[in-house]
Amino acid sequence: MTTALNRRPPTPSILFVCLGNICRSPLAEGALRADAGRLRLDLIVDSAGTGNWHAGEPPDPRAQATARRHGVDISGLKARQVTPADFRRFTHIVALDHDNLANLRRLAPVDAAAELSLLLDHVPGREGQAVADPYFGDDDGFEVTWAEVTAAARTLALSLRGR
Repeated sequence: MTTALNRRPPTPSILFVCLGNICRSPLAEGALRADAGRLRLDLIVDSAGTGNWHAGEPPDPRAQATARRHGVDISGLKARQVTPADFRRFTHIVALDHDNLANLRRLAPVDAAAELSLLLDHVPGREGQAVADPYFGDDDGFEVTWAEVTAAARTLALSLRGR
């Protein structure tokens, strides 16, 4: 018989969400997977987009190159769209900007269990800020985005380790 005293909390599960799931959210997924591995954290990490334009596609080649320069391989990831089931499956759904957070709030089913937040809310001093979208810029923009998602992944991983 399972009692409240011997029941383990669920494994933390984090879904990162941007618009198309080919730049910011796969970079955040890769960064958190890397930090979780270094910290030996048991986490479920995934990413998705609020739009479906890139479903089934790998991350943008510039995102892949940026992650690879920092020792993280995201080439095997495939874009997908957020589903209603995600709001029950994940403990945390983390948006990369305000528009995607607003869309997630609209998409959330009534029985949603996931805690919604902005990624940079997890970085002291950056609360309420959006992660830079590098898609329409040059390669340097991906480095800025990488710096932002890795800072957030680090603080998020440390806070989840302390649970």
